[in-house]
Amino acid sequence: MSMTIQQAQQHVHKWIKKYGVRYFSELTNMALLTEEVGEVARIVSRTYGDQSFKKTDKGKKLEEELADVLFVLICLANQTDIDLTILR
Repeated sequence: MSMTIQQAQQHVHKWIKKYGVRYFSELTNMALLTEEVGEVARIVSRTYGDQSFKKTDKGKKLEEELADVLFVLICLANQTDIDLTILR
């Protein structure tokens, strides 16, 4: 499915209202974003770097972790009224 950034922001907002009830606090979402970026870093360092995979890394997929980063980033943008389509 292809969508614009604006559509993605709207989609996430609708999902939060339907399934999540509300957004987590900005501080909680910042912590979640940091955690998700760490998971991306772990996969990249093991796939393209010098580290080897551990048993706990099995089944982790880069595309899924990147999607998690994007989701939380969009949540932060939505709850702080930031339109990600505006470039400065």
